[in-house]
Amino acid sequence: MESLSYHDAAALLAWQVELGVDECIMDAPVNRYETPAAAPKPKVAPEAPQRGAVRFAETQVDVPALARAAAAQAGDIVALKAAIDSFGRCDLQKGARNLVFADGDPSARVMIVGDAPTRDEDRAGTPFVGPAGAMLDAMFAAIGMGRGTDVPVYMTLALPWRTPQDRAPSGEEIAMMAPFVERHIALADPDAVVIMGNVAAQALLGKPGITRMRGIWTEVCGKPAMPMFPPAHLLRNPLAKRDAWADLLDIQARLNP
Repeated sequence: MESLSYHDAAALLAWQVELGVDECIMDAPVNRYETPAAAPKPKVAPEAPQRGAVRFAETQVDVPALARAAAAQAGDIVALKAAIDSFGRCDLQKGARNLVFADGDPSARVMIVGDAPTRDEDRAGTPFVGPAGAMLDAMFAAIGMGRGTDVPVYMTLALPWRTPQDRAPSGEEIAMMAPFVERHIALADPDAVVIMGNVAAQALLGKPGITRMRGIWTEVCGKPAMPMFPPAHLLRNPLAKRDAWADLLDIQARLNP
């Protein structure tokens, strides 16, 4: 087919418009019902692998072992108190007013280990104060021992800080501070240890149950030890004073055979 000149093509187009042509068509018919072939999908560059947060292997910290190491470094009782105060692993310290460490004569023949500080003890920073302390003094005064006598005693607690609302200490808290109590006994070097209460029993004997254990001599840190009801228990249960009196007489006989 010969190509048309510009003028001939313009004249032919004008003629078609005049005839009413309003749509251009191609030389070959188009099947509009035919499904067009899908266009190829553009290639997407592979994503760079995402790096998640770096996870380090979690190691279980043996807190009692850390406490044991800190306690072992204390060469005397003053250093032991400083080691407890700076240990920093026990959350009880954050809520307590004072560190309740010890009272009495460190060279005494009898060392008493109580449970955890009460509200009165937390305020005073001294173990065995308030009504329970008065009961303890009366108990040992009955056998010629205790604070204010010629035969002093030395007193400490299984935990140096008060628990919130005086709740029962957890096993983790007791185990954490037990090495300091054991070191305390080793430094004081008493002739006998009196274990007063379930918390003290769990710290030094590895199990509670003061009702079953009281009155039966055992051994703690190489020292003879007598489990007893704590003074607070005697204030709540006066009938238990009979058992406490028997234990006190046994302690007296052990020290003065």
